Amino acid sequence: MPQTHTSHHDHQQQRGADSGQAEILDLDAEVLAEHIAAITEWLPLKTHPRQILDLASGTGAGTFALLDRFPEAHVIAVDASPGHLRRLWEKACARGVDDRVRAVQADLDDVTWPDLGTPDLVWASASMHHMADPDHTLRTVHDLLAPGGLFAVVELAGLPRFLPETAPEDRPGLEERAHAVTDRFHAEHVPHRGADWGPMLNAAGFTVEGDLTLAVDIDGSRDTAIGRYALGALQRIRSAAAAELAAEDLAALDRLLDTSSPHSILHRDDLAVRTERTVWAARRN
Repeated sequence: MPQTHTSHHDHQQQRGADSGQAEILDLDAEVLAEHIAAITEWLPLKTHPRQILDLASGTGAGTFALLDRFPEAHVIAVDASPGHLRRLWEKACARGVDDRVRAVQADLDDVTWPDLGTPDLVWASASMHHMADPDHTLRTVHDLLAPGGLFAVVELAGLPRFLPETAPEDRPGLEERAHAVTDRFHAEHVPHRGADWGPMLNAAGFTVEGDLTLAVDIDGSRDTAIGRYALGALQRIRSAAAAELAAEDLAALDRLLDTSSPHSILHRDDLAVRTERTVWAARRN
């Protein structure tokens, strides 16, 4: 890997950003594990895949769900973040499946990709909308797949909601107002978020064999991780929305994010995780 000349401070910032995102990805995997498993069960596969490619794998939510679902399979996990891949590899070793996982660091926006074999199944969860040129990525996946292989594109319908509409008590509707700001930000900077991937998959030469939308509505009392998940997600929303939120909303959001405060979101007993997750299953002919 070529060396880049960055300062110690830059490296520290990158490690901090990687670590924060990794924690969110780990919580996402933990909280939404049943929904990820349901999607792997639904996939219209003709035979169990032996070679699987997990694009932009993060810390391995999809990788390990697929390994559980297909016990004979091997997975190549590709991500641009060395920190995420290191965490994924540590999990693979702890689970005793390191002989079935290969971690590859690569930028999927590059024109050419490293040798990733000829997978039977390609999995891309919450990653396609981040691609600089999604059409190029789709064509690359099409050419990479084995004939008859399946491409599963999984996307969330936006960031989850956690609070009731009446919360917080001093600023009801705060979460929706913050989301409205981040939605405008994402519309400008991440234009393919919330896209219908069916037509784009067809245009890239795939045959879309089906799509499935799962409603996510998880009561926070079922899982203590949901408070930490909400905290991490709202911290990221604050970063994107702070400049446009009303001062009263920003102050109310900061009270929720202050883990030392009795008003912290970690102390609420009315949280839930509400969103939708959609998967498109596309076949290479």
